[in-house]
Amino acid sequence: MTRKPFIAGNWKMHNTVQQSVALADALKNAQNKNGADICIAPSFTSLYAVAQAIKGGSFLLAAQDCHFEDKGAFTSAVSPVQVKDICTHVIIGHSERRSVFGDNDEILNKKVRAALGHGLKIIFCIGETLVERETEKTFQVLQDQLYKGLKDFTKEELKDLVIAYEPVWAIGTGKTATPEVAQAAHKDVRALLAQKFDEEYAQSVRLLYGGSVKADNVDALMSQPDIDGVLVGGQSLEADKFIRIIDYNMI
Repeated sequence: MTRKPFIAGNWKMHNTVQQSVALADALKNAQNKNGADICIAPSFTSLYAVAQAIKGGSFLLAAQDCHFEDKGAFTSAVSPVQVKDICTHVIIGHSERRSVFGDNDEILNKKVRAALGHGLKIIFCIGETLVERETEKTFQVLQDQLYKGLKDFTKEELKDLVIAYEPVWAIGTGKTATPEVAQAAHKDVRALLAQKFDEEYAQSVRLLYGGSVKADNVDALMSQPDIDGVLVGGQSLEADKFIRIIDYNMI
């Protein structure tokens, strides 16, 4: 099965509105020679301005998170109702949401349900810590995060799901899983999806690698059979480097 590549840039807590718009404008210079879906995720304060900047183009826009309630007394939170006004996608379960803000599997499951209920497409993140990898718990961690986070959903509800495998030990550290290590994890994730749903669904879901993705390692990563895209952090903030990632070469 041929899966369309998916290249996402998570801008995290960086850039003013002006800087975000300038970056979005610069990214229009990408050839997108691989015909990938290109998705960018600015900070909440920049979402509307970036949406206007990319209007009429082919870029997709994602929020970096959303709450599981539609409205209410949740100071600082942003609901899926508010997100869907501007975005097509939302990132749920990023390791920083899990580790810094305390999003557990139950909360993430509720966020997935809320986002789906409002027609948002989800980039769902999973990944193990260094300790978990060194103690050979990677498979169990991925299974727990995947099965608990996606508990009680049908494959029809999750037909547009994108899953990002991001080993926590490789995020922002400069350490990158080798293409072989990343491929092995992606193969495991696909097997878990087949076990939870079925093989046809597992083969249809796009799996991204995230964790110190760079212009000089993207070619090898994208050449792996089960890696369908990348979730890029730091290098998505530099137009020339992110364009090189978007226009990767298969090897």
